[in-house]
Order: sequence, then structure tokens, then C-alpha cells
Amino acid sequence: MGGFFGVASKNDCVLELFYGVDYHSHLGTRRGGMATHGKAGFNRAIHNIENSPFRTKFERDVEEMEGNLGIGCISDFEPQPLLIQSHLGSFAITTVGKINNFDELLGRVYKDGHSHFQEMSGGQVNATELVASLICKKPTIVEGIQYVQEIIDGSMTLLLMTEDGLYAARDRYGRTPLAIGHKEDAYCVSFESFAYINLGYSDYKELGPGEIAFITPEGVETLSAPKEEMKICSFLWVYYGYPTSSYEGVNVEEMRYKCGSMLAKRDGDSVHPDVIAGVPDSGIAHAIGYANEAGIPYARPFIKYTPTWPRSFMPQNQSQRNLIARMKLIPVPALIEDKKLLLIDDSIVRGTQLRETTEFLYNSGAKEVHVRPACPPLLYGCKYLNFSRSKSELELITRRVIKEQEGEDCPQEVLDEYADPCSCRYAKLIEEIRKRQNFTTLRYHRLDDLIASIGIEPCKLCTYCFDGKE
Repeated sequence: MGGFFGVASKNDCVLELFYGVDYHSHLGTRRGGMATHGKAGFNRAIHNIENSPFRTKFERDVEEMEGNLGIGCISDFEPQPLLIQSHLGSFAITTVGKINNFDELLGRVYKDGHSHFQEMSGGQVNATELVASLICKKPTIVEGIQYVQEIIDGSMTLLLMTEDGLYAARDRYGRTPLAIGHKEDAYCVSFESFAYINLGYSDYKELGPGEIAFITPEGVETLSAPKEEMKICSFLWVYYGYPTSSYEGVNVEEMRYKCGSMLAKRDGDSVHPDVIAGVPDSGIAHAIGYANEAGIPYARPFIKYTPTWPRSFMPQNQSQRNLIARMKLIPVPALIEDKKLLLIDDSIVRGTQLRETTEFLYNSGAKEVHVRPACPPLLYGCKYLNFSRSKSELELITRRVIKEQEGEDCPQEVLDEYADPCSCRYAKLIEEIRKRQNFTTLRYHRLDDLIASIGIEPCKLCTYCFDGKE
């Protein structure tokens, strides 16, 4: 996915920018970047962070950069921030989002006279550069951002820095968050709300859907009012969000406790595990919530080796991701042998990693392995955020099973049945996944329970990957 951070200060902001961006490292894996503006004008640094943490790559840049304005990002895809020279003046820009109508918009820009783009590896055009070119089609930056929000199919949240201040714009439907922090002599803007707390900032405001704000060291000005309709990603709370963050006033860690509690209530007296465990890291809070509700001990029958192993979705190659997932989780045989385990993971996507985790639990002597994913079955690839590297919905274990059951072209009304936890088709899907994964029992979090766990109005949540409803 990716995340970003920006600072507008009366003092030099480079060190705060450095740490604020670093606090977004859990959101992206390929590129890190920082851009500043000060007495010497614009300056920028971008590094590959696939095999080394953000901090180690940018330590020298922090010593060399200066400025009272700055933006930076962690990106899963294109290098950014970009420095742009245009009729709107010079600016730096970074984005988080997904553009489904990329080719259409690129063709529109070419048709209107834009002659070329800098080519990325693989022959692709940098999505952030395309967004910048669309902004520059309008007479002002604000009109350009509004134009981008209007014509992009997908999502787009962005941060743009001029020599005068920062423009922060949340996606038209608020699919991703954007928060502003404040302290004496400075304001900051951040994807993750926790990223500025240790830097001395306090919460100032969350931008609403489609809201555009201009941020200077002196204050925050709303340039485009927030819209009513919101569709913030529900998966942010389940998996992607850091535990200390809050979105729309709902803390991630607290939501996960509620999620685990509801899973336990659904199970009731139907299973009798000896211990509850969470797959590190995003399954842990869900498991604590389950254990607290059920009155069953929480334990760590396997430990994540955090000093060197990165998150398992980092490499582009699926076999490499599977290897890393296997290598970084180390079993504790004394807590596994002859035990009935109930395991909570944030989700089941392809099923490969969790199946291997289950196998090493059995190989370490587990008597039973009950699995409780903390979200409903993923039936659709995300159209709005790049939270999954899946190239096809058939990479989802659910869709592979459905294809075998229903054939190549499954009607929408049949898919709707598979999303309904009260239907026979849903029960058949879950049982088939259970058998393939070799779980003792399998129960997914229900969508209605997930929505209740989050606790905001259902109409404000995006649940497309679970039910296909836009």
C-alpha cells in the first residue's frame, strides 16, 4: 500500500520528517523517499528499502538535507516523492492509492499534448507522475487536486509541497486516512495518527473524505470541505493498521480485541482448546480478545524472529514470501506438544502460509489446530487499495474452491450466496477450505460481527473484498 508524512515548521524539520516517515515502514516495502524545502530550495532523496530498513538508508541524507517544509513516504511501488516543475510552479508530490483507469487517463494526457513521462523499470509510468500531470492540467493546484479526485477510478490520497506550504488531500471517499497533528511552531500531516505522538505533536483533526487542506507553520486552512459519503477500508483495522493508530476515532488494537471477543462468542462451547494463539503480529490482538472472552489462556506457541526477517509480503516472488513466512516463525515445542491450539490469523488469502504454519504445529506435537480468521472469507480482489499482490482473484483460495464447485463463470447471485454465512454454499466453502488446510475446525469472522467490531456506521465502511458491494 504505502504511507506518508509531512511537516510544516518554523524550524528545521528534517529529523522529525525522518522519524515520521520511518513510523510508516509497516505499510510499504520497496521505496522510501524524503523531499524538503528550505533556504537552498528543494532537495530530495529516494532509496530502495527492500533489503534494508528505512532508517539505515536515510541516515546520511538527514545530515545533508535542510528545510522547514518536508514530505516523505514509504512506497510499495513507484519511487516518490517526485519533484515537478510546471506552470503551477515547482512542487514535490507523493501519493497513496490505486488507479484502475490508468491507461485511460494516460491516453487523455497524451491526447492533450503531454509528450512524455520518465519510464520506470518494466516499462511502466510512475503513477504519482501521472497524478502530477493531471493536476497541472488545471489553472490552480486546488482545482487540479479536485480534478484528480473526480476522474480517478480507485482511490487517491496525496501530499503536495510547494515553497509556501503543504497541500494535503484525502481520497474522495476517504478509503485511506489522513490526520493532522499540531505543536508549538509546527503542524504535521500523517497517514498513521500515531506517527507524530512521540515527536511532541497532539491530534489536531482528521481530514474528511475529499477534504483538501493547506498547511503552513502558522496554521491549517480548509480549501475544499469534506464530503458526506465515506467508504474507509475495513481491512485497515483487521490487518494493515498499526495497533497504536486510530481511524475515525476507532483504535486498531481495541477493535481487534472486540473482534476476538466476538469470535469467541460465536464459538461458545463448541470447541475446547487448551490455549489461544495469534499469528504474529497482526493476529495477536485478535487472539488476546478471544482469550479474554473465553477465559482460556493465551500463549505464544511460536515466536516471530524479528531482528532480521522482514514481513512476509515483502518479496515480489511468491515462493520467496512463503520461504520467509516459514523461516521467521519459530515453534516452541514445550507449548505445542499434546496441546489443543486455537489459532487466530488476520485473514486467509492464498492459504499457503497458514497451511505450512499448521503443519509445523502438527509436526511439533499439536493434537488439534482450530483456526479463526479475523475477517470474513476474501472473495474479491481489492479494487481500491494495493493491499494485496494478487494478480488474479483465482489466487484467492476461496475463488479456487468456488471455481471447482461452480465452473469458470460463476453468476453474481451464486457468489452472493458464498458470501452469506447462513447459506449452504458458504458452509460447503468453509468445509472444503478446512479440509485442504488440514484444520481441526474453521470458523471465519462474520461480516456483521466485523462491522460491529469497528463500531462506525456500516454505510461508511468499504467491505468490497468480502461481499463485492461497492
